[in-house]
Amino acid sequence: MYYIKKTFEISAAHRLSLSYPSKCERLHGHNWVITVECRSRKLNADGMVVDFTHVKESVMSLLDHAVINDVLDCNPTAENIARWICDRVEHCFRVTVQESEGNVAAYEKE
Repeated sequence: MYYIKKTFEISAAHRLSLSYPSKCERLHGHNWVITVECRSRKLNADGMVVDFTHVKESVMSLLDHAVINDVLDCNPTAENIARWICDRVEHCFRVTVQESEGNVAAYEKE
């Protein structure tokens, strides 16, 4: 099994819809640190699991400097963002989303 890991940063805003009062219901932004992990039993014709640049561009082109609520069709929690990314990147099996230094969420396909 071959593995790659790509970490990059985006700047984006979101607002959460919660079942309790929270300041996070107001539009606010983060400098998100995203780590995408991919795996494959075979390498592609270029000798890669997937190109690191393609991983980064597939996420940044949609989320960087965006209001994430306008892109995702769900409540844009860090957990939901992680799953959304994982579902869109080829060969992805795990995504970690850090919205601030102490707040990290991850999604991993079973």
